[in-house]
Amino acid sequence: MKISIGNDHAGPDYKKAIVAFLEKNGHQVFNHGTDMEDSVDYPDFGHPVATDVETGKADLGIVICGSGNGIAMTVNKHQGIRAALCWTKELAGLAKLHNDANIISIPARFTSIPQAVEMVDTFLKTEFEGGRHQNRVNKISCS
Repeated sequence: MKISIGNDHAGPDYKKAIVAFLEKNGHQVFNHGTDMEDSVDYPDFGHPVATDVETGKADLGIVICGSGNGIAMTVNKHQGIRAALCWTKELAGLAKLHNDANIISIPARFTSIPQAVEMVDTFLKTEFEGGRHQNRVNKISCS
């Protein structure tokens, strides 16, 4: 699977652990995140991830910032993106199962690195259930 990842200054260590996990499991990773803890602007790292998913360059995306909110708001501005802010593996699974999320947003200041890796694993392994959820997902886009 092709995965695009982006993070701001709150997430370099999270990104490194997640990228190691993804590569160990045979996934191709497009890294748009910073490796520094110097303050940066999360939209600069979120938009490239959303574009990768939007254009089909990546199958799924992962974004990380302090609260997970700002970067989720950023990527959700893109048509066809359904980013879900998750802080447990259960939420990550439901985001895919019921909402067909294609980007997971991780709040680095509210989760541990092992939790983040577990959420990503669940997110990647869960399939969209479709059925009654498909009609709801179809109504999300404004276009």
